[in-house]
Amino acid sequence: MSGAVDHEERIIVGITLGDINGIGPELIVRIFSDPRMSQVCTPVIYGSSKVLSFYKKALNNTEFNFTTIKSENEIIEKRTNVINCWEDEVKIDPGMPSADGGKCAFLALQSACKHLADGFIDVLVTGPIDKKTMQQDGFRFPGHTEFLAQQFPSSEHLMVLVGESLRVATVTGHIPVKDVSAALTTEKILSKIKALQKTLSRDFGIVKPRIAVLGLNPHSGDSGLIGNEEQNIIMPAIKSAFEQGLMAYGPYGADGFFGSGAYKTFDGILAMYHDQGLVPFKTLAFESGVNFTAGLPIIRTSPDHGTAYDIVGKGIASEDSLRSAIYLACDIAHRRAIYDEASANPLKFSKLSGDR
Repeated sequence: MSGAVDHEERIIVGITLGDINGIGPELIVRIFSDPRMSQVCTPVIYGSSKVLSFYKKALNNTEFNFTTIKSENEIIEKRTNVINCWEDEVKIDPGMPSADGGKCAFLALQSACKHLADGFIDVLVTGPIDKKTMQQDGFRFPGHTEFLAQQFPSSEHLMVLVGESLRVATVTGHIPVKDVSAALTTEKILSKIKALQKTLSRDFGIVKPRIAVLGLNPHSGDSGLIGNEEQNIIMPAIKSAFEQGLMAYGPYGADGFFGSGAYKTFDGILAMYHDQGLVPFKTLAFESGVNFTAGLPIIRTSPDHGTAYDIVGKGIASEDSLRSAIYLACDIAHRRAIYDEASANPLKFSKLSGDR
């Protein structure tokens, strides 16, 4: 499986087109029009040369060039490589969701995951998908995160939103708000704290990360007046983590924590549910934010926005988030290689025959 990259090597980045009618293909054309990207990584685009040619023409972009390859063995360094993941003719209808859009996005994702598992690419960057049109045989998941967690099982995976100086993770994922409280346990929160600590150390190079844990209720429960989840579930998890040597603090009321700027003093933040963490994150770092799935044996990032159907083809969408996702995937691959090399025991201990 991919992951054991040399920290001096140029990373081979697999990038899925995402929805062919969404913003993903357009952003890929614009990003890889810049020749400087060839110095950052070797990209392998999973999707369709016809789709990319369509958007290149629609954008009147003469700078974007690519090489179509038939297999992973033909990857060319310093070139934008494209692997066709389907043969059928499909209608490209920018800005319009369609069954074909979901089907093609899934085919690209399947192909990229296979090559990632086989070690032909080092990291995966996923383009935006339409979660509704993606629902089909083989993909019955709320999103990429849950699908990848099944494809690459681990003891604990974690959705982490990454900005320039902001890293926000969530205990629960894509579930209804009414189910959040029942989904929280002390053991689960402790496990997520540990997973966040591990990724901050291994993937972000932070030696002793400081982690802030948010409460569930307004004002973190006001000592039980508004709710008791903080006292009964969250605080015991924080205490246990701290006793095990992790620098975890809280629980903090989310509004005051972000409003006062307290988030700036922590390396990572653990929110209890999706919107509690993602609303402030996207307010602070929407255009450049990146979604990173931590805790998996592989490295996967994505832009933190959706298909943006309403602005496809208008040339006004920012490519910052997708470009940042590519940069982050490469950075994590290098840091992980360095961390794993430093953590490995190079000499296996063996007792000398004369020792007693």
